[in-house]
Amino acid sequence: MAQKRDYYEVLGVEKNATADDLKKAYRKLAIQYHPDKQQGKSDAEKKAAEEKFKEAAEAYNVLSDPDKRARYDQFGFAGEQMGGGGYGGGMSMEDILRQFGDLFGGFGGFGGFGDFFGGGGGGQSQRVNRGTDLRVRVKMNLSEIAKGAEKKLRIPRMKSCEHCHGTGAKDGTALETCPTCHGSGVEVRMQRTMFGTMQSQTVCHSCGGSGKRIKETCPHCSGKGLVRKEEVVSISIPAGVADGMTLRMGRHGNDAPGGGVPGDLLVVIEEVRDAQLTRDGNDLIYNLMLDIPTAVLGGKVDVPTVDGKARVTIKPGTQPGSILRLRGKGLPSPERYGTGDLLINVMVYMPEKLNDKEKEAMLMLQNAGDHIKPSDSDKSRIFSRLRHIFD
Repeated sequence: MAQKRDYYEVLGVEKNATADDLKKAYRKLAIQYHPDKQQGKSDAEKKAAEEKFKEAAEAYNVLSDPDKRARYDQFGFAGEQMGGGGYGGGMSMEDILRQFGDLFGGFGGFGGFGDFFGGGGGGQSQRVNRGTDLRVRVKMNLSEIAKGAEKKLRIPRMKSCEHCHGTGAKDGTALETCPTCHGSGVEVRMQRTMFGTMQSQTVCHSCGGSGKRIKETCPHCSGKGLVRKEEVVSISIPAGVADGMTLRMGRHGNDAPGGGVPGDLLVVIEEVRDAQLTRDGNDLIYNLMLDIPTAVLGGKVDVPTVDGKARVTIKPGTQPGSILRLRGKGLPSPERYGTGDLLINVMVYMPEKLNDKEKEAMLMLQNAGDHIKPSDSDKSRIFSRLRHIFD
């Protein structure tokens, strides 16, 4: 699979380019690679021009949107899976028309660029319906987040009726030309104003812009063109995602009534709280409770990690509030900038009840020499650490 080119490089602009700079650069490329400009060329040349055309549209789609541009500037192509929306990779001609058609009008038989090229082509504008988006929540534990996961979900979707092919008409053929717009899909109104007669054009209210009207409705979908079906969707979730992050799966939402482009499936991550590990960005925190002998004499203890356990060496005289770090035992960054650490917060358990032998041992320590008692500086350091823990 060919590696994507930088979007700024595709449009031939600097990273500080203004909205007008982007628009001019896109206009130049769109004219150069527009399908209507490829007449008489070989199939290979037409295919190459089409890919350039789509590449430019995808780059403009991202850089002309402030939110997408900010994510792209910070995370590059990794930002496509974050922040509630994709960059629009692999845009088809239909996608481009849907994205820019309402804004620009028609050009040369292909909608979407009238604003760039000085107006429409004079004929009926193309109108592409789009289905609605779906939103699902997916629960993930820390182990799944650390490695990434493949989830299979049964999702109810609105699908085009197989019997009428999404038209809503019986057998898909019980249609007639709309008498209101005479098949044009638009209504033209003339209005007198102080500046003269003004002409306005709106989508036909009778047929919704399709130019056709149903004579007899489909009995299977009651004329809606859509039926409810459950589908099993496989969702690939990358490692390092966080609670509330939204991934977008293009064209996995509801189908559009009357044909068109399906909506998207928005996958919202819901992180399941771990009983032992606390997440702090890409780092994990574990509160390790030591008994007094181990804290004083040292030893080896096992601590939990996202993929099992790790053995940690406790040095003699380890103080409460000490932080031990296991590098690379945290969570990976979704931007692939490395892996976090496991931070072990050392705490010492103070028993509430002691038997006679234990009391005797503690009294011996209490009456021991000054070399095992904390100095004022030691006390200050311990209390400072404790304040840091509870702040």
